[in-house]
Amino acid sequence: MIKTRFAPSPTGTMHIGGVRTALYAFLLARKNQGTFNLRIEDTDRNRYVEGAVEDIIQSLRWLGLNFDGEPVIQSERKELYQKYAKELIEKGVAYEQDGAIWFTMPKKGQVRFTDLIGKREISFDLAEQKDFVLLKSDGFPTYHLAHVVDDHLMETNPVIRGDEWLSSIPKHILTFQAFGWEIPNYAHLPLIVGTDRSKLSKRHGAKGVGEFRQDGFLPEAILNYMALLGWTPPGGKEIVSLDEMIRTFDLKNVHSTPAVFDITKLEWMNGEYIRKMSDERLSKRLREFLVDHPAKDKIAPVVPLVKERIKKLSDFVPLTDFLFEKPEYDREVFNKIKIEDKKEALDKVLYKMESLQKPWKAEEFEKAFRKLAEDLGVKVGDMFQLIRAAVSGQLVTPPLFESIKILGEEKAVKRIEEAMKFLQSS
Repeated sequence: MIKTRFAPSPTGTMHIGGVRTALYAFLLARKNQGTFNLRIEDTDRNRYVEGAVEDIIQSLRWLGLNFDGEPVIQSERKELYQKYAKELIEKGVAYEQDGAIWFTMPKKGQVRFTDLIGKREISFDLAEQKDFVLLKSDGFPTYHLAHVVDDHLMETNPVIRGDEWLSSIPKHILTFQAFGWEIPNYAHLPLIVGTDRSKLSKRHGAKGVGEFRQDGFLPEAILNYMALLGWTPPGGKEIVSLDEMIRTFDLKNVHSTPAVFDITKLEWMNGEYIRKMSDERLSKRLREFLVDHPAKDKIAPVVPLVKERIKKLSDFVPLTDFLFEKPEYDREVFNKIKIEDKKEALDKVLYKMESLQKPWKAEEFEKAFRKLAEDLGVKVGDMFQLIRAAVSGQLVTPPLFESIKILGEEKAVKRIEEAMKFLQSS
């Protein structure tokens, strides 16, 4: 049976780059009715960050990458690793020095193995390898010992991890052999780099999973995008559900070249997922996201107006805040509108609004203000931008008339009056 694992170190919150490793391990396990385990590699106590374990578990659950059983916590297995380190001393392949236990590397020969990614045949010259620490002087194991012991006991196969561990393969293969254990298959995933091909960092838009969640990204969009960083689904589809991924994912189709993380592409994909949702479903997701929004129960009527305009759930707030609370006016916003006497124009707008028969109808509203623009000798677009700025405090909003209908005619009139006072005083 296929058994995979995700084995992060709790040295900070779960990074977006780790999502791909966890996802590929999850997909392989679920496709083969195997198990997907979580192991917390927290033996480097100097780099341990409080709360990181909880963040990793919460992030995986939010993404829908549910692991089987309870997490394996390496720091709780200290005595186990000590036992195995001593066993290697007894076998004559390790020695104790300066309080630490070291593995003795052979001085000649080669280590060869075939990586599952790209079926790469890789060999290492042992003359270039050095002895390495198995157990530190504080009694905690290094990654090299803990990984071998745990992946043996957990029956992990294949071991899916980042390409940065490829150079450590001789250490791990020889350690497995020293114990007399079966060597698992290894899949070293290609690096993820930024758009400038340098190491992925925050300046490329990469950050913790929790931050993407707070920014209004959807878990299904994140999984879809991260899956494509190194893997092409059959037929070259770009929008792929988790169920489709489980059915079609295969490690042999994962590329061996570095993958480029592009935050703009992720935002586009997130927007695609938003537009695919029904209005009811999107309203529900927005209510869940905007838990502290003062008018979250009034979101539903606004959703059809913004659905085509937002890429993230967080875009909803700046686009629609004016519908739920008074806007703060900014002189710079009005300065961008090419109407010389804005206060006089708004005075005419106010008169026209009060003369329109209620309830206002879209056709009559547009006709009235097109005529007013003509009478004042200003462009129609500038006239509607002036009304938009007065009603919302901004130049980009959902469709103006539909927004006014949700806001209410009386409030719209009051906003025009408030905008006139602002222009008078500023």
